[in-house]
Amino acid sequence: MIEELIYIITALVIVYIPYSYWRKHSSQSKEAVRQYESNIEAGVGEPVTLHPKIDPNQCIMAGACVTACPEGQILGIVKGRAQIIAPNKCIGHGACQAACPTDAISLVFGTSTRGVDIPAVKETFETNVQGVYIAGELGGMGLVRNAVTQGKEAVEYIAKTLKTKNNGCIDLLIVGSGPAGIAASLQAKKENLNFVTLEQENDFGGTVFSFPRQKLVMTQPMDIPLYGKFKQREIQKESLLELWEEITIKNNITINLGEKVESIACEDNLFQVVSSKASYRAKRVLLAIGRRGTPRKLGVTGEASTKVTYKLIDPQQYKNKDILVVGGGDSAVEAALRLGEQEGTTVTVSYRKDSFSRIKEKNALQIKSAEKAGWVKLIFESQVASIENDNVSLKHHDELITIKNDYVFVMIGGELPTAFLKNIGISMETKYGVR
Repeated sequence: MIEELIYIITALVIVYIPYSYWRKHSSQSKEAVRQYESNIEAGVGEPVTLHPKIDPNQCIMAGACVTACPEGQILGIVKGRAQIIAPNKCIGHGACQAACPTDAISLVFGTSTRGVDIPAVKETFETNVQGVYIAGELGGMGLVRNAVTQGKEAVEYIAKTLKTKNNGCIDLLIVGSGPAGIAASLQAKKENLNFVTLEQENDFGGTVFSFPRQKLVMTQPMDIPLYGKFKQREIQKESLLELWEEITIKNNITINLGEKVESIACEDNLFQVVSSKASYRAKRVLLAIGRRGTPRKLGVTGEASTKVTYKLIDPQQYKNKDILVVGGGDSAVEAALRLGEQEGTTVTVSYRKDSFSRIKEKNALQIKSAEKAGWVKLIFESQVASIENDNVSLKHHDELITIKNDYVFVMIGGELPTAFLKNIGISMETKYGVR
């Protein structure tokens, strides 16, 4: 009798475990499909940056990629295979790729329908122009951790190629002082290179500096040269900039602010770099500049006015003002939210499309809530017609709308510095969802 009971219990356990496993994953799969279809319906079915591509022939449904993502439910198991279900939330961490036990995940740019232009670089970060390297956002790596890693590794490769150092010319000229440029400068110091770092803006920090005040910067643990392990996963913009400033001062790193590179030419196996303030001869050049280049303009009457700006630094200075934000990306939405929080400030967002289609889920929820609360007004399918001293005219369908206005924030992206790169001789590649 006892033996029969043990047999029955064992049989039930054998049946129950796989049944529970099947039921759990069936439920998760249904939820993943629901999320994916909801995102497609909302028009956010394409990733906006570096993102995972899953090889269905190698995926074994381990689910490690799903739980590894620090951004939450971006990947899901659908019909027995991993699939990206929230493309617009992905910011290219790459944790899913590292977690996959079968190497079924690769990180790619663009999709089959939307190409992304990326400078052609080797695994060593060297471009087709021998001696010119690219790291960070320009190469598609906008995430702070990734940009820092690239800046550090690029200089490690560069140091190995320099047979002689400090013989009358610069070993390395670094262009840009964002995360990649700062990391490259620190690594160059560590490698005992003779280097110069140039930054066209009057403040260092690159894209991070242009973030709105107190914005949380998402990152991952990373190794910062001459500092060590940085373990925080999120940090306020100001704190991150203070950290970088502290590290550069401690290590006697000088960054030439307000010095824009105007041309780079190769002469006798050396690079002649002309800036707005000086000229340099360098053995190697590392471009750690942003993809934005120069801000894209509206091309309308009145845009040259001092009331028009292309980035938001301190929202508090716009209290009790009537603001127009032009654009439909994350930068525009985040600016509208920060401005709308200010006392007495009215914010209108003008966007040429009928909905926000490529913003992070968190921003989408917040801007929807702000509109519902009445402190941000959204005017879709509209374009700026003209900018006057005290108002702005918008073309909305066939109607011309005039609204009271003190300041205009134009956040419609920037022009990729393609002409600058082509003058150097750097080739560009258009990526359609491949490595």
